[in-house]
Amino acid sequence: MHVRVAVIGAGFGGLGAAVCLRRAGVTDFVVLERAGAVGGTWRDNTYPGCACDVPSHLYSFSFAPHPRWPRNFARQPHILAYLEWVADTYGLRPHIRLDSEVKSARWDDDALRWAIGTSSGDLTADVIVAATGPLSEPALPEVPGLDHFPGRVFHSARWDHGHRLRGRRVAVVGTGASAVQFVPEIEREVTELTVFQRTPPWVIPRADRAISDAERWMHGRFPFTRALRRHLLRGVRETHGGAFTGHPDLMRALEGLARVHLRRSVRDPALRRALTPDYRIGCKRILLSNDWYPALQKPHVRLVAAGLREVRGSTLVAADGREAEADTIVFGTGFRVTDVPIAHRVTNGAGLTLAEEWREGMAALRGTTAAGFPNFLTIIGPNTGLGHTSMILIIEAQLQYLAHYMETLDALGKGAGPGGRSGEPGRAALTPRREAVAAWNARLQRRLARSVWNSGGCDSWYLDSRGRNTTIWPGSTGEFARSTRTLDLSEYEVLRHG
Repeated sequence: MHVRVAVIGAGFGGLGAAVCLRRAGVTDFVVLERAGAVGGTWRDNTYPGCACDVPSHLYSFSFAPHPRWPRNFARQPHILAYLEWVADTYGLRPHIRLDSEVKSARWDDDALRWAIGTSSGDLTADVIVAATGPLSEPALPEVPGLDHFPGRVFHSARWDHGHRLRGRRVAVVGTGASAVQFVPEIEREVTELTVFQRTPPWVIPRADRAISDAERWMHGRFPFTRALRRHLLRGVRETHGGAFTGHPDLMRALEGLARVHLRRSVRDPALRRALTPDYRIGCKRILLSNDWYPALQKPHVRLVAAGLREVRGSTLVAADGREAEADTIVFGTGFRVTDVPIAHRVTNGAGLTLAEEWREGMAALRGTTAAGFPNFLTIIGPNTGLGHTSMILIIEAQLQYLAHYMETLDALGKGAGPGGRSGEPGRAALTPRREAVAAWNARLQRRLARSVWNSGGCDSWYLDSRGRNTTIWPGSTGEFARSTRTLDLSEYEVLRHG
């Protein structure tokens, strides 16, 4: 089987790419999804209390608006239902191959195409769009003795709904975005709950509420009101971006809000000290919650302000020597963001994997194309992440780049000689020049050096093992959209058949 484009992943990025391709007139494509349903991270993360921390009307495609979001901050079932609706509304189902995990992808220099091996069969493609997402592969720390723990162990992104927590002693490792949502939910069931906190997060109030029937009617009857709401939400969020990227001192007002929230919520001075971060707000992901602090003050909940060092049978030992007994361990330890699993499975014509190409740190031209890997694009690639607004805005900018990439490729193919029937594109490929990738990333790193993520005094998942920020985009979403509006052919080498 041969297709023009193979899209890997059926989450926001993959489904968005599929819609983009159809709008660009490309119908010869397939979406390869390793699971048995679409949805990506919103299919996988089903832990209690799972919800988005970006306002609903901003966390959806501009070309596929949803007028009937039930809450300001949508919960996991509503977002998953939205993605299912996108797949149905835009006729994507015939293109989607479920239970088709990509095992390998190798570029053929002679044929100018990718040979792809999946769990459901092999195929070839002219172009690969990797939309696997940075929050797709759970990160599990190596803890001595964990293999001999007699109870149940699972990650929050692989929640074991068949394992009842009622009446059990549960230990939660990690206090990030997921734990802040599920800890207040499960504390109502468990007998004892121990939370291991390596670094306290900054937490601000969550301004969530139900969206009224009148609002939903208005957005459905008068679409401009829905667009206006989205525009206002984007504007408010975008005002925070300048402080994050170039003026960390301006974060003090937000930090003051977080301190007031903590002081009002936690009366015990010792607990309040343990929950007070010692780094600039924004350095790590800012969390939104109204019930995190109250949950930690329940009589059967215990905060251990140290990481988990080892496991001795059913005894968990913290880095400071404190111990806790548990029947169940839940890891809320995030994802493999700077070590993308798909990069180990993609090989170029020289036999080099993308992971090897990125051994000094992930780097891509305009967050989308990697040097040495022709016709390979990533959605939510290196340095496209955000700390202040919706990732859907970045995804849509990259879809715009994808559309222009395909137009450019087809135009080049028409003059490529042998390789296509009359009226069809011939064999041609694009690979970014190394000097263009290097120049683009040098500019990003210079800007990131003064950002809160690099200078805020914390160690976060935004930084790779070398301390290099390969995750965050140091600008506004509007700036990123302008940088990906068109493809600059001078930044690429053109490969032709033969």
